Formats: sequence, C-alpha cells, structure tokens
Amino acid sequence: MKRPETRIIHTRGARLGSVTVNPPVERASTVLFKTEKALYDSKPGYGRMGLGVHRELEAALCELEGGTHVRLAANGLQACALAIASCVESGGHILFPDSAYGPTARFCERRLKYMGVSATRYDPRIGAGIADMIRPETQAIFIESPGSLTFEVSDIPAITAAARERGVTTIADNTWGAGYFLKPLELGADIVVQAMTKYIVGHADGFGGAVVTSDTRIYNRIAMASEDFGISLSADEAYVCLRGMRTLHTRLRAHEAGALELANWLAERPEVSEVLHPALPSSPDHELWKRDFSGSSGLFGVVLNAIPEGGMDRFLGALHLFGMGFSWGGYESLLIPCDHQLTRSKDSWTASRAGPLLRIHVGLEAVSDLKAELDSAFAALKGPA
Repeated sequence: MKRPETRIIHTRGARLGSVTVNPPVERASTVLFKTEKALYDSKPGYGRMGLGVHRELEAALCELEGGTHVRLAANGLQACALAIASCVESGGHILFPDSAYGPTARFCERRLKYMGVSATRYDPRIGAGIADMIRPETQAIFIESPGSLTFEVSDIPAITAAARERGVTTIADNTWGAGYFLKPLELGADIVVQAMTKYIVGHADGFGGAVVTSDTRIYNRIAMASEDFGISLSADEAYVCLRGMRTLHTRLRAHEAGALELANWLAERPEVSEVLHPALPSSPDHELWKRDFSGSSGLFGVVLNAIPEGGMDRFLGALHLFGMGFSWGGYESLLIPCDHQLTRSKDSWTASRAGPLLRIHVGLEAVSDLKAELDSAFAALKGPA
C-alpha cells in the first residue's frame, strides 16, 4: 500500500487514449450519440451529470475520504444541504451541533421547517450523551468537528455508535480535516461532506462541494436528491478541485506547521485570553483530537482580552498580510472578527469570554512576517503611547 499522498497523485481514470498528466476539460451541455439506445442508456447522457474530469475528481475523493461513492455539488453549503435533504423527510427530526457552520444551521432551522422537518441543536461536546436527544422521529445527526468559529472537537465514534443503535444516519462535515487529518467514515459516520472551496481548491479561486459515502443504499438516496434538485459542478470548477487535490498533502502540512507556530506565539501574548486550537495541549479537546486526528489545519480561533474603545478598528487597520474576507483554505492568510456571525443557542459560551473572538487562517507566508504584523497590530490596538 502506497502512502495517501502518493495515491492521490496517481488516482486517474481511463481517458479514451489521452496521455496528458491532467485530464482534458470538456465544456459541454449536449453529448451526442449515434443510436436511440445509446442516447437513453448512456450514463452520463447529459453534461450536467459530469464528464471525464468529474469522474477523475470523484475517484480521487473516494481515495481521500475512504469512500466508494461520491456526488459532487457546486459548493460546500450545497453539499451539506444535499446530504441532509437526502436523509430526512416530512415528520422527521435532525440533530446538529450548536457550533455548526452558520449557513448549515440556517438550512436546518429555516429551510427544513418548510419541508416538515424539525431541528434541534446539541452541545458539540455531548459525546455518547447524544443518545438522550434521539427521538423516535430522529432521522439524521449532523456533526462538524472541530466546530465552526469555536473549534470544539466532537466524539465522532461515540455519536455515531449511539446513532447506529437507533437506526439514525450520521453526516460529518470534514472540511477542516480536509480528508487527510480526519477520516469520519472510519470512525463510524455514514456520510462525509466537504467544502472543496477551502483546502482542496487551495487558491481562493474556485468553488466545489462533495458528498461521500460507502453505503450504496444511502448513496442512491443522495443521487436521487441530487438529480431532483438539478445539482451539478461545472467542468472548469471540477478541474480546479482536482488540480488542488494533487498538492493537498504538501499544502496542508505547511498550513499546519505555520498555524501551530503562530497559535503557540499568540498563546503567550498578554492581549490574548485564549487560543482555540485543538492541537494545543491547553485545549480541553486535545486528547480527543489526538485520538481521532492525524494532524491539524491552518484555521483556529483567538479570544482577546478586553480591548479599549476603537481598538478593534485600529488593530484591523494595521493588517496588510492578513486579509479580511470570508472563506479560508487558500495560500493567503486571513483574519476576521467573528462576534457578528457567532450565533449560539444559549449565552454560556459568549458570557464567559473576556473580549472579542477572531478567526485566523494561516496561509503559506513566512510565519515570522505574520508575527511581526500582528505585533504591530497589537501595538495599534492599545492606542497612542
């Protein structure tokens, strides 16, 4: 067995005589056939269902996540919505973590309501206690580990074991682990979703989502929902995702190293109250992270101590290497204040914080340059000497 980084590079499909390293991009809606039988029997028979580059991307995703079936989507949120919608029906119920990605939580609480499905938040650290929240009508449990913005690690084996005992389908968002650092299917999850927009694309210039499973029955439901919704991924976006996968391992290790160095540096700063990074020994989830993950990515949170009036504006104004924008996973570092988008079911998390919450994505720059910039920004935060 070759190592994962080698297998991802050399996972290719048949190409009808093509000998190029990368697959050709077929930009096509209409696919032509010579007979009526071929027209109606061929899969795919229409460009929306994907062509050669899509099949290669699907094969690489199966290799990455350890699954056997993949359905592609236009972005990560669409992948989450597709996976969830394929598992629930009117009269059903879904559980999702209080730390879930905001738009995923919105889909569960807003859109599913119109579909006749109720949704309940759970503590991301609930572990086996999830069993007490499963109702007779519960059809799915969504997991996101680490949690969005606050980075709690969930006990995936405990949650999936409880779900399996009750016949409940589990869905795990694996965008932070990127398929390399976490293997939810091996830990018991039925479905894995990823926002390929993040680390798989890796250059902040494309979108994509993926839904992966090893259960044929579940996959058939996912495929049917995808066809009913008309979900597709363009050939150009599929190509960008596939190209990013070939260098994913190397980039992730660089993101990991840079983020750990910067996180440890920030943990010693007097301006910082807490660093939210599960790979740090100070994290309450560190042992769980060490058990289930093989590494950590470049995204983590920072809680500042109380800051003076106008301090955040001065701090952000002093940043140039750190961009302020949504998404993450690209080669450039990002830093955003998160209090505006942090929505929790109760105020226990927010009430205990000393100051504002920041989310940092460490790109591929020299960490010494990032430290120097943050040092200047912290000085600006305090105001004139």
